[in-house]
Amino acid sequence: MNSHVGALLQVSNLTKHFPVRKGVFSRVSGQVHAVDDVSFSIAEGETLGLVGESGCGKSTTGKTILRLIEPTAGTVLWRGQRIDRLRGRPMRALRRELQAVFQDPYSSLNPRMRAADIVAEPIRNFETQSAGQIRDRVASLFEQVGLRTDQMVKYPYEFSGGQRQRLGIARALAPGPKLIVCDEPVSALDVSVQAQVINLLMDLQRELGISYLFVAHDLAVVEHISHRVAVMYLGKIVELTDRRSLFDYPQHPYTEALLAAVPVPDPKIQRNRVILAGDVPSPINPPSGCRFHTRCPYAFERCRTEEPLMKQVRPAHWAACHLREAVAI
Repeated sequence: MNSHVGALLQVSNLTKHFPVRKGVFSRVSGQVHAVDDVSFSIAEGETLGLVGESGCGKSTTGKTILRLIEPTAGTVLWRGQRIDRLRGRPMRALRRELQAVFQDPYSSLNPRMRAADIVAEPIRNFETQSAGQIRDRVASLFEQVGLRTDQMVKYPYEFSGGQRQRLGIARALAPGPKLIVCDEPVSALDVSVQAQVINLLMDLQRELGISYLFVAHDLAVVEHISHRVAVMYLGKIVELTDRRSLFDYPQHPYTEALLAAVPVPDPKIQRNRVILAGDVPSPINPPSGCRFHTRCPYAFERCRTEEPLMKQVRPAHWAACHLREAVAI
């Protein structure tokens, strides 16, 4: 369906449910459907943007791929090898190829460690090098992300927000990864600094051939950095295509609503705002049929009873919507 031949990362039917416990004996009374049957792939040197409202399961998807939390079901293939059940030494060896840049550039850094030690820690974890070699490597990484080498002795609180995120990027680069999961890496930064960090990530991708899973809710940022975009709603991917097709020809009503909410810098341009009715349903008890039907302006009876499947509705463009008919492949 939406896979690449020879993809670096292949995620198939990934599911993560969290038990809800109640009462004195903490009995399981339900499940939070954080991620439900998610499938996508990422090629070498590609950025896949994963977008949606807060709480839709974007960050959980990234953390499950990295095995920071364990999946409930589904498979994750890395270079064709299944990694969702790896344990011990094989998983540890893989971690140097899979790294993360987190949303909060302050809480993700150890406040008691100097900047040089924060960046050097992954190198010490995976390689045996002399102190001088590590120091030179760290200095090189600082320059690569736009930090000065005289800042290596500083603590995280002595950096600005943008500099702290550059420090987090340097730490992610230290073990030589092939894929970095960027979990809302610029949402906590000022707009002017956001552009600098996004441009840095793009420059590093061109230079090093790194792949990104870029988790965000800001579509303007996603449009700038992504090659392909997956739109997520209440634990499911509802649309997946290349960046240009998504922004020019959105096929799912939820994507239309997200795009209509993006601010336009020209006040003379009139936008047709799509106002979604109601609130996002509870992930503990998601709606039957299409999960978006409770808020969709186009919903009809079939949407309430039958869950739509991901279908190719335009060339290389998939959507899960009963309004769209699959095209002949």
